[in-house]
Order: sequence, then structure tokens, then C-alpha cells
Amino acid sequence: MMRRRSVPWIYRWSRTIIGSIAIVGAILTGYLTFEKLTGSQVACTVGCDLVLNSPYGQLFGLPLSLFGCLAYLSMTTFSLGPLLIDAQNNRSLRNQVEDVTWLLLLIGSASMAVFSGYLMYVLATKIQVLCPYCITSALLSLTLLVLTIKGRDWPEIGQIIFPIIIAGVITLVGTLAVYANVENPGGKMTQSGKITSPTTLPQPPYGWEITTTSGSAEIALAEHLNQIGAKMYAAFWCPHCYEQKELFGKEATEKLSYIECAPQGKNPNPQACEEAKIQSFPTWKIKGKTYLGTQELKKLAEISGYTGPKNFKYTMR
Repeated sequence: MMRRRSVPWIYRWSRTIIGSIAIVGAILTGYLTFEKLTGSQVACTVGCDLVLNSPYGQLFGLPLSLFGCLAYLSMTTFSLGPLLIDAQNNRSLRNQVEDVTWLLLLIGSASMAVFSGYLMYVLATKIQVLCPYCITSALLSLTLLVLTIKGRDWPEIGQIIFPIIIAGVITLVGTLAVYANVENPGGKMTQSGKITSPTTLPQPPYGWEITTTSGSAEIALAEHLNQIGAKMYAAFWCPHCYEQKELFGKEATEKLSYIECAPQGKNPNPQACEEAKIQSFPTWKIKGKTYLGTQELKKLAEISGYTGPKNFKYTMR
């Protein structure tokens, strides 16, 4: 009597393992997305916030972690979805769905691994900080690719190599195209007097250089805010903080009561930020009230009781 060939354990459990890892990745990137969209700080060192708020941390105006979360959720669906089909009553359908989803898992994991590899290159050579979340996500992506290759008895080696090459090339070309403008000059003022966001990486301890010049109205408002005890809590790596400085201009910004919350910034005072329970940047404390985010100068004038000239030079886009 012939003995039935035993199925390697990795073949039997690969989909479950892949799905479990993808769920972990979805939770991690989902957390980062939530913190980014709510303007909160992630539970990490300054390096994580620097990465999330850098030009590399967003795609098409949305947090990059959101796309990562969607990718992990897709991998979860591809891996665990076929397991919901009754193999005994629908063997043919189950096999068809498995064949299709294995190919999708291979393409998806290859694309994620290549994209994560590019981000690791950026992290090491451009941003030059340590981000545990980024490294963990990269390791998860690479693990998904290895498990997808090892987790199935692929009929031919070409079924593995060609999809990986095609997916990798397309992902790399698309990634380079999307981030092609990141190395261009940073934020600036347009001819209409509207402030744009920075596109280069901030350099500690100053961040981005303020390119706008202050008018008499901006300087008078900054002096008034300082006199009434208004405080601006910010971080050198925060793009919105930079936009706030650009609205005031270089001369007026120097007159503000500015609290640097990032330990790597100039004259940092993270303890003051912690005592003030600062959760996002910039945060204004004016007359006992808290105002989150970049504020137009006209609004700052209104809420602070400023009565001087209001012919401010710059506005947000």
C-alpha cells in the first residue's frame, strides 16, 4: 500500500501566518495614520515624527502610512479570504481562488518589499534618523515576500521570478517618479503672497530657513503677542510650524515667545511642552486658551486683542 505524501507544515500554515503578519502591519500603519491625521505625536523618539512629517512621509497629500495600511489589509484579504471557502463542497472554486490570490500575494509582497527598501535607503541617507516603526514595517514586508515564496509548492520557478521582477520594476519606477520633486527647494512665498509647504528635509536644530521678510504689521503683532504672554509651542521638523513662521516673516518670528519642543532643536524645552500637555504642533497658548495648528495672522490678531495695523503681507494657500 502506498503511503500518502505528507504536506510540509509551511504549506499548510503559510496563509494563516501571512494573514497574521499582515494584520500586525495593518494595526501598526493604522496607528500611525490615526496619529498623523489627528495631529498627535506617536509614541516614539523625535526620529519618528521627523519621518512622518517629512516630504517622504506623505503621498498625494495623504499620510504614507495610510497607503501602507491599505496594502496590509489587501494582503490580509488575499491570504485569509480563500480559507473562508468550504474546501469539501467547493474544491474547484477554492483551488481557483487560491491560484489567483497566490499570484496577488506574490505581486503585492514584492511591491511592498521594494518600496520599503527604497524607504530604508531614504531613512539611512536622506533623513538619517532611527524610526522603529519604519524598520518594523520593512521587516514585515520582507517577511511577507519570503513566506509567499516558501509557503507554496510553485509549479515553475518562472511563476515566482517574472511577477517579482515586473512588480519590482514598476514599483521602483513609480516610486522614483512620485518622489522626484522632494529634492527641489523647500517652502516659499508665491507671487500672490500665499505660503507654500516645504518640500525638502528639515535640518536640526533650525529646520527650514525662513524666506519671508516681515512688515511693520507682522512685527507689531509679534510684539503684542509677546507682551500678553502668548506662547507658540513648536518643533523644528514640523512643516506647519514652518508655515507659521513664514506667515510672520524672519524678523517678527524672532520676537515671538517660541517654545521648542524637539530635543534636537535650538534651545529645546521639552519639559515645558510636556507640562503644557502639547500633543500637536504648532500649538498656541493665548489668554488661557489653546489653539491648534497654523493660524492666519488676522485670527491671531482677533483672539489676542491686537489693535495695531493689520495689513499683513502673507496668507496660507
